[in-house]
Order: sequence, then C-alpha cells, then structure tokens
Amino acid sequence: MIKKEANKKGSLWPAPRVLVSCRGLNGEDNALAVAYCGNCSYAPPMIMVGIVPTRYSYKMIKESGCFVVNIAEKDYQEVFDYLGSVSKRDADKLKDKNVRIENGKVVNAPILADCPVNIECTVVDSIVTGSHEMFVGKVEYVHANENLLNEDGSIDFSKIQVI
Repeated sequence: MIKKEANKKGSLWPAPRVLVSCRGLNGEDNALAVAYCGNCSYAPPMIMVGIVPTRYSYKMIKESGCFVVNIAEKDYQEVFDYLGSVSKRDADKLKDKNVRIENGKVVNAPILADCPVNIECTVVDSIVTGSHEMFVGKVEYVHANENLLNEDGSIDFSKIQVI
C-alpha cells in the first residue's frame, strides 16, 4: 500500500466533541462546542479543552478559572450545532434553545442538565498552542446518569451515543 501525506489539521481522530459551559464574573452563563478536548492526566484527573481566544467564552473561562465539560448524545445534535455555530455576542443561546442548566456542585459554572455526563473542572494551567489556548482543568466533580455507571462508579461509555 502506498502512503501519501495527509492533511495535518485534525489528524488525530476520533476526538470527542463536547459542549463546554462557563460562567462569567458577572454571572452570565454560556456554552460552546469544542472539538479539541481530551484527558491529560489521571493522577490527579485532568482534562484539557482548546478554546480559540476570539470566542466569547474564552474571556469567561480565563477570568473565572473554571469550566464544565458536557458530553452530549446524538439526540442533542440540534442544540449542539446551534451552540457551536452562534455566538453569545449575537444571541442568548441557552435561552433560545431552552437549555436546562443547573449550578455546578464545586465550581461556579453551569452544567447542561440534559447531557448525561458533566465534568466540573478548575483551571490549573494553560498553554497557547497556535490557534487555541489549551486550558488544563483539574477534575473536581463528575455528574453521570446513574444508569451509565458500573459497579465501581466508572462510566460505561458504550451506553452513550455520543455526537
């Protein structure tokens, strides 16, 4: 088999597509779709999310020092697409799509209640990697629908139809 050079952009796949929710210092809530996300440590548990600095949520996360990673299922695709394509500068996205939010248990950021998994994180570091700033968040609390949990409390991702 002959190999040729492939496009470098997005060359690692599959990668989770998640919704990141945040709260500004003024109490304003927002959420955006994020394609650059992944585990980056298990001791302590940490997740990184990449946010383009021009995004509305960027300043909110930078100032508040926290965010929530929300894993959405395929039946949430329409909301996911809307949150990923419309800026909070132009619309009240959460209100427009009747997104149910609840307060985080540990961090001052909203969780998206209709997502089966919500991971509360506190920013411990960040690095600018080019187009994105990668925020490294220490996992503070994980909300998961009880039917997704194994006996040891781990999430059985085979039960989630992720986007």
